[in-house]
Amino acid sequence: MDAAQQEATARARELQRNWYGEPLGALFRKLIDDLGLNQARLAGVLGLSAPMLSQLMSGQRAKIGNPAVVQRVQLLQELAGQVADGSVSAAEAIERMEEIKKSQGGSVLSNTTQTTSSSGAPTVKRVVREIQSLLRSVSAAGDILQAADTLAPTHPELAEFLRVYGAGRTSDAVAHYQSHQN
Repeated sequence: MDAAQQEATARARELQRNWYGEPLGALFRKLIDDLGLNQARLAGVLGLSAPMLSQLMSGQRAKIGNPAVVQRVQLLQELAGQVADGSVSAAEAIERMEEIKKSQGGSVLSNTTQTTSSSGAPTVKRVVREIQSLLRSVSAAGDILQAADTLAPTHPELAEFLRVYGAGRTSDAVAHYQSHQN
């Protein structure tokens, strides 16, 4: 890979970090490991071709163009968390992946049983990801930061919200949310 290709790949991964909270290669590898999938199976569940998944993972492409695929990624992340904490068995996970594969997307702020904790309340991480997804579906992280800078003098709370939720990492936004609940 020449210097120009390396620079383009680094830029694509940085965009992915801004849009999705981390590079898609890392995100997809976690899903593969956590759910016991291979790349072809993950591509099938997401509704992507195997070459497209590979391009996203390697940084040859930066953005997932289909909002339904983004929503399926979010649903798989939630499912992986449920498998990890033992609230969903491996057999149930297989059934859920089939349901996710068939899902057509819909509202970014959907409120299904897959978005809730055992108490029935949406998980903080899920709510944060939904906010991030909504903001990032209308604007790139750089544009959100520019809007935050413009708003900061007159609306500092809104500017902070945009910086943390619109352009920040998921883990930072979850920590921010939790710190403001105390």
